[in-house]
Amino acid sequence: MHLDDGACADCLRRSWLLAELGAVLDCNCRADGRLLELLELDDRKLIAALGGRRRDELEQCYDAFRAPTPSAPCGPAVATVCRHRAIYPSRARQASGLAALHVLGGHERLRALASEPVVAFVGHASASDYGVAIAASLARGLAAAGVTVAGGLCGGIGPAALGGALELGASSLGVIAGGLDTGAPARQRGLRERLTRAGCAIAEFPCGSPRRRSTVLAGERLLAAMADIALIVESEQSPNALAGARVARSLGRAVAAVPGRISSPGARGPHALLREGAGLVTCVGDVLDLLCDADRHRLAPRERSRPYDGLDPTLLVVLERVGAGADTPGQLLDRGEDAGELLRALGELELMGLLVRGDGGRYIQRDPLTEPEPRYGVGGQMEP
Repeated sequence: MHLDDGACADCLRRSWLLAELGAVLDCNCRADGRLLELLELDDRKLIAALGGRRRDELEQCYDAFRAPTPSAPCGPAVATVCRHRAIYPSRARQASGLAALHVLGGHERLRALASEPVVAFVGHASASDYGVAIAASLARGLAAAGVTVAGGLCGGIGPAALGGALELGASSLGVIAGGLDTGAPARQRGLRERLTRAGCAIAEFPCGSPRRRSTVLAGERLLAAMADIALIVESEQSPNALAGARVARSLGRAVAAVPGRISSPGARGPHALLREGAGLVTCVGDVLDLLCDADRHRLAPRERSRPYDGLDPTLLVVLERVGAGADTPGQLLDRGEDAGELLRALGELELMGLLVRGDGGRYIQRDPLTEPEPRYGVGGQMEP
């Protein structure tokens, strides 16, 4: 029988056990797929598999476990919900081994976010400017379409996606790798606060649990379990980096990937998934096609191309070459452009919102399919 909210002692005991075994779980992150298999074990089998010399001690503490009071250690702002409650996200209930979820933002907000279509940004890589810009752009478009954007608060892609959705004031769902109070990197604490004012942050591990390799992988598993679609923008090709995609497939969820430059390490994971049949994503419409009726959401061919009709031809040439990889003035000048004309063109494209500057001063092309479409007047000037 499902109750309304809160978490039962059995599910909180599971959360405690994962934290107790954190160091041992870390040791099992190296073997391909080993950690995900362990997380699917029930509590007694998990203790038997990983307890080692502490097995008797863990079994005694497990049997004597008592649920903590709401004031410890994170305070009453943190709610808990478990798979035995009706309010628990139905998608997550399908994943073996997931029990209690610790929530910042409240049960009702979590229920509302989980009731909408959910697209989770998964995968691990050192995010490039391109990946960050694409993740934020796709997230803005998805949030505008009423889709719940989910992502982790570590790395670069997940925070970029959450930040993109928050720019529109949309509620989003963040997964923290570790405890809600300790799992987010210091540079993402501000994002966590913004997220919990407008959406929710959730964690499988109890408060006080540090961020580890194992908690990051467990966070990818939780993201995939919450999602209708696992979307990979950039990722390495290793099994651990693609853990979210593997979990999504095992649960029968759709997997989609954004193509990248063949020379980029972050494109190796998406390209591997595309070869295996993942959905190709070049714009928000591709994601909506996977979520909804294709006839209703599929964009016309002209809309799928970049809508630059009316843009001055000189600006169009510069924009296309930036998109092709010549993303600094030096690279563009190597091809013989006049320096003054080139800098004026780049400045105009920035003012139009079609180019932005990333780290190192590199130019990044924005995707107008996920932003309000600019209109151009004589000379390529954007009209109000």
